[in-house]
Amino acid sequence: MKIPSSLLTRIRNVRAKRPRTVLDHILKHGQVTTQELRDIYGYNHPPRAARDVRELGIDIETVRVVGEDGRKIAAYRIAPGPGRRRSRSQGRRAFPKATKDQLLARDGSRCRICWAKMEPRYLQIDHRVPYEVAGEQPDPEVRPSSLMLLCSSCNRAKSWSCEHCGNLRGPRRIRTCRSCYWAQPRRYHHVAMLPQRRLELAWTGADKVATYERLLKTASKQGNKLQEFILQVLDGIAAEDG
Repeated sequence: MKIPSSLLTRIRNVRAKRPRTVLDHILKHGQVTTQELRDIYGYNHPPRAARDVRELGIDIETVRVVGEDGRKIAAYRIAPGPGRRRSRSQGRRAFPKATKDQLLARDGSRCRICWAKMEPRYLQIDHRVPYEVAGEQPDPEVRPSSLMLLCSSCNRAKSWSCEHCGNLRGPRRIRTCRSCYWAQPRRYHHVAMLPQRRLELAWTGADKVATYERLLKTASKQGNKLQEFILQVLDGIAAEDG
């Protein structure tokens, strides 16, 4: 397909590695499949790579194609004509260092989902409400309430959950996102529109790891997964408390 010169200029100005890789492949081959993103470029979560491109304001669409094994897989290509994301097509701005400093001062050097402490360089600034739903909010650097710090693992988990949420695929209501676990992990009403509660736990330090191993051993003896065992223990405590 013929790409408008203005869009081609924007594509050529992309510097970030992951969206640059996706776009280079599309320009050369017309599209890039999820299989190619995994096998050639090592991106184990292809929708995140596609989302990086969309967040830069470059509209790509998802189509179904036949993979090497004969099964239907997803592929991404430049969307023909204006797409539904064009209202947000200026793309996400880079956050200044001051924004991260504000969030570190407010929350400490912790992931807001799993609550694990880590060096600031390993934490990523994330919009509480996905960019695809709310777009870029005005002056995010002075509105830290709309942002939080996540570790890369929780950020990937959030991306996957949001991409499969009925709200993102349908009405895109900001209010629905704001009441979700992935936006407000300390006070929420649902997890990606599911009636669910979550608790992320991390055992850090030699003594805590030893405790984890004892729990794992006890769960295995009972023929349970560790998660099931911990739920049983917590349910028992809750029942005793009334």
